[in-house]
Amino acid sequence: MNRFIKLIYWALYRLHIVSSVKVAKKMGVCCGNGCRILDNPFKVFGSEPFLIKLGDNVEITNGTRIITHDGGLWVLRNCDIQFKKADFFSPVKIGNNVFIGVNTIILPGVTIGNNVVIGAGSVITKDIPSNSVVCGVPARVVKNLDEYKKSKISSIVNTKGLSCVEKREFLEKAYPKWFGETK
Repeated sequence: MNRFIKLIYWALYRLHIVSSVKVAKKMGVCCGNGCRILDNPFKVFGSEPFLIKLGDNVEITNGTRIITHDGGLWVLRNCDIQFKKADFFSPVKIGNNVFIGVNTIILPGVTIGNNVVIGAGSVITKDIPSNSVVCGVPARVVKNLDEYKKSKISSIVNTKGLSCVEKREFLEKAYPKWFGETK
């Protein structure tokens, strides 16, 4: 029974990803092929989703926010009559093969290149060049993609495509001390 529940969970999870991309497209986001959106598109893309372009194979994780306007103009509208109807918008473009970590904020006018990894909790305030790994507040380039690959190569395991049960069995063998510990 437990395995059946896990199968249902993963089927619903995959369906959610597909439907999130469909919703994003209906909202006006230009999405390339192979995109994955792991959060509610209405939260991710905000009030001007039609100003956002995603390349192919972009993964947007939970808590990510892509902002295309400057809400701070609200203050100016209340201070100066010439700004009563003022707004500021700037499009956001994300290249191909980009991973956006949990709780990242991407600000208006940013262009993110191809083959980019964005660390969790980053605030992207300016353009990110291709083949970069960035993180921080504000985000900055910490290494290029080749350096990232070299730092990961010794600890990479090939578990993509394994079921949840198979992955756990693999990890129990890889980390026996962790799974053998008690509270």
